[in-house]
Amino acid sequence: MPKRIPEESLILIEDLLQSHPDGLSAREILAALTDPPSKRALQFHLKFLVDNHRIKKVGQRRSTKYLNITATPGIEKPEVEVHEISISESGREIQRYLTQPQSVRQPIGYNRQFLDSYRPNDTNYLSPEERSHLLRIGTTPDVTGQPAGTYAKKIFNRLLIDLSWNSSRLEGNTYSILDTERLIEEGIEAESKSSHETQMILNHKTAIEILVDAVDEIGFNRYSILNLHGILAENLLMQAASEGRLRQIGVGIEGSVYTPLAIPQQIEECFDRMLMSASEIIDPFEQSFFVFAQLPYLQPFDDVNKRVSRLCANIPLFKANLVPICFEDVPREVYIEALLGIYELNRIDLLRDVFVFAYERSVARYATIRQTVGEPDPFRMKYRTELHEVVAEVIRNRLNKSRAAKHIDSWTQQNIHQENQDQFRHAAERTLLSVHSGNFARYRITQSEFYKWKDIWGA
Repeated sequence: MPKRIPEESLILIEDLLQSHPDGLSAREILAALTDPPSKRALQFHLKFLVDNHRIKKVGQRRSTKYLNITATPGIEKPEVEVHEISISESGREIQRYLTQPQSVRQPIGYNRQFLDSYRPNDTNYLSPEERSHLLRIGTTPDVTGQPAGTYAKKIFNRLLIDLSWNSSRLEGNTYSILDTERLIEEGIEAESKSSHETQMILNHKTAIEILVDAVDEIGFNRYSILNLHGILAENLLMQAASEGRLRQIGVGIEGSVYTPLAIPQQIEECFDRMLMSASEIIDPFEQSFFVFAQLPYLQPFDDVNKRVSRLCANIPLFKANLVPICFEDVPREVYIEALLGIYELNRIDLLRDVFVFAYERSVARYATIRQTVGEPDPFRMKYRTELHEVVAEVIRNRLNKSRAAKHIDSWTQQNIHQENQDQFRHAAERTLLSVHSGNFARYRITQSEFYKWKDIWGA
């Protein structure tokens, strides 16, 4: 699988071209960027943007120029399928605002009023209808009345892989779901992946294990959240002393005009205020979303803030024996836009859309709790033949998890339209993980082929 490019780097190029309607050459782009990548990396970034119809390439050789599609008359961006996420009109207003170049967006700092104006159990980010909907679909009748964390423990093996992979994926981690399962269950690192990516997933594994095992002891207090950061940040920061410690330096947000607080005392005050408010919220979904929004906005740590917020969002769900949120199918680009809406506008609308969608997809992932048949996944229906074909090839060729991930990636690039490749790749890997002795016949696989493959599947 090719190395992922940070979305923020791509947005910087798009913003630059937005302000130059006549286009720029690669050399001019390199000279204009404040913190430019290497010449070779820039060429790779430009190719990616062109291939994904985000910018247009015109001319040949030395006369080649790149143009921002939205700034070029007569050129329209194609509609891209975004995992069926339903974005509200207020959410789309935020997206439209973010299409403006950074140069014309108003620089802004941390707004203390955004936190202070929130009154637990009086202010509500989620409407009563939304909270009722989430409670209805997320309730787990088979563990009602059981100790906190019972449901999370019941699905623990699946949750550990799902949440570790999805949360890492939202950070740009390029591990496949198959590679993640192999690393978590067998301790085998994926080939060609960086040690940073491997460490990120292993840190998630440890953090999730502790959250579930110690669910009665974990809460929205300094001890819990600082230690959660310490686990998620282990061996990933420049200074080991920053792991589990509140930020003492100023930071910037790449791709944004937002500047977080820089004074340690103010960071500490807001951190404590945020935890106090969170701990007082009664509704588990409101509590989950409050931390999901406020923690990354504050940026209380040197780094790893978003990872902490995603795992923190599960604390009230674990405690209430609700279906956890594993961020299944959440589009990374929409998630980033939603956070920028918080950072620059203090508007929760788009992030709320993402949260509700993420929870609905998580419930669908753990649909075994439901006593009725769920609605078919439209994407899997659309690509049913292709999914069956690639899964059958993996089984017939007796590929283990590592080789299967490479084969799926190669097959997808050759057979699936680029706009849907990521989603198809994930669906194919999920399908492989669900193949067992009671359902392999649907792939036109013989018993002999299935059992020969199963013997080496984990090798």
